[in-house]
Amino acid sequence: MTENRARHIFLGGNTHLGFFSYYDHILPQEDADIIFVIKGGPGTGKSSFMKKIAREMLSRGHVVEFMHCSSDSDSLDGIVIRDLKAAMLDGTAPHVVDPKHPGAVDQILNFGVFWNEEGIRKHKKEIMEISREISRLFSRAYRYLHAAHDIYMDSASIHARALDRGKLNSLAAELEKELFDGREHTGKAGRERSLFASAIAPAGYVNYLDSLLNAGTVYAIRGDMGTGEEQVLERLRDKALRSGYDVEGFYCALNPRKLEHLVIPGLDAAITTCNAYHRYEMGAGKSFDMMDLMDRGLVERCRVELEENRTVFDWLMSAAFKSIRRAKENHDSLERYYIPHMDFNALDELYKDILKRLIH
Repeated sequence: MTENRARHIFLGGNTHLGFFSYYDHILPQEDADIIFVIKGGPGTGKSSFMKKIAREMLSRGHVVEFMHCSSDSDSLDGIVIRDLKAAMLDGTAPHVVDPKHPGAVDQILNFGVFWNEEGIRKHKKEIMEISREISRLFSRAYRYLHAAHDIYMDSASIHARALDRGKLNSLAAELEKELFDGREHTGKAGRERSLFASAIAPAGYVNYLDSLLNAGTVYAIRGDMGTGEEQVLERLRDKALRSGYDVEGFYCALNPRKLEHLVIPGLDAAITTCNAYHRYEMGAGKSFDMMDLMDRGLVERCRVELEENRTVFDWLMSAAFKSIRRAKENHDSLERYYIPHMDFNALDELYKDILKRLIH
């Protein structure tokens, strides 16, 4: 039963632009009663602390959003308990977050007060060396991701020439009609919350679509590399916002400016894109194929180029995954210099205090 109340999301990601974050969208300041910002080093228990709070909130019947770390999807970067207007997030690198309205909304939880600094400083040299290696490996991964995106855009340029704009407009109009016909403007301004449903992680491509696309109506748009399905989603998003509906926009793990999935809670509807790298196993709902909108002859004439691009793209992504995986292995090594010097009993007392503040 708790599974239905757990939503799994990524706030940041390893993208072709480097590390990219949508941390400002975790919970708008004007909607929040309290946002805890945790400061602390690796292995200081930040993720475990948030998981413990999240499990307790689930057991009490709250809906909890688990904000996973793209560099280790088993760890958390944050949690949101929306009905309590509360959030908790990791405010340390690479997603450095500082309070925007200290005391009024944001509260800092400094886990550094629970460590033995003298014990950690003995390993200063090792800590600095490993930290430099982690930075080097991420920089290497981002160069591969940038190259992969260039290859992706080459395939996109082929598909853009083949795409029948008239058919694209007809598809968008059909979906607009199904979703919005007979619905009046809500009378308020619609807002978009931008997030990631998937990540380029040490284990490869990771997504949590099953926990996010559980609307009453789900449409799936199938596509290939750069076939333009985001253009349909962008039109539906813009229509929803103009009509006063809030939306959740889930963006591409490689290109954080490319819309991949759209949820419109006020319509109990979702639109998802499916390809070789992420797919949603649909039950009831309609599906559309972008290849039906293409000049098949042109696509076929470029078949060899598209296949070459696929091979190179997959190789580049594989190299990026390896670098991110090695970075995680180094991060795990870094944790061993912190864990023995943490007072986890004191953290348990902090947990009890924070829990009381949340359920007062």
